[in-house]
Amino acid sequence: MNLAKDFIAFVFPKTCVCCSTSLLEQEKALCLYCRYQLPTTNFHYHNENTAKKVFYGRIPLVNITSLFVFHKKNMTQKLMHQLKYKGKEEISSVLGNWLAEDLKTVTWAKDIQMVIPVPLHRKKLKKRGYNQVAGFGKSISKHLGCDYSDKVLIKDNPSATQVFKNRSARAEMKHDLFKLQNQNLIANKHILLVDDIITTGTTLETCSQILQQAPNVNISIATMAITL
Repeated sequence: MNLAKDFIAFVFPKTCVCCSTSLLEQEKALCLYCRYQLPTTNFHYHNENTAKKVFYGRIPLVNITSLFVFHKKNMTQKLMHQLKYKGKEEISSVLGNWLAEDLKTVTWAKDIQMVIPVPLHRKKLKKRGYNQVAGFGKSISKHLGCDYSDKVLIKDNPSATQVFKNRSARAEMKHDLFKLQNQNLIANKHILLVDDIITTGTTLETCSQILQQAPNVNISIATMAITL
């Protein structure tokens, strides 16, 4: 068994998704060097943080965190590109495990009862083959010992272009894209909504508002990255 495993590793070596160097056996998707180069935010250690300020006056949140800072041409952008467009689905779980280890140490995350991903429309899901935040959310839920569900928030219509639309128009359009189902699953619960990147925050704002149609729902948000 070990010989076969060693042969496969020799013929098809696993490489770092950021720098393409060969990975050690214990490394997953990222080499140790690139892992330490990624610009982490540590927002989850603070009740008031830059990500939370994005949503001030828009939606009530328990807390919000993003794992990395995203800039054009930085390592985070390369990582997100590999995840979304190069089939490197394993990145999602790796980042979920990374963030979850931190979340287990903070008070505000201790009573999270369900993790819900921002959904993809079925056409995009079929084309890509996976929701890029599914592994992220599942890994977090596993570490926190809570439920994970992609059956509560669904994307009912494919996205149309939002170029030249103001924030109000974008928000109105997005309300028509997402729907709540099985709301009894989230009533009276603290929900962690997960996504890949915070840019304007419109998608997360809309999804949070839709989840809050269920009675007595508290929302927190966790993303892989945020643009600053």
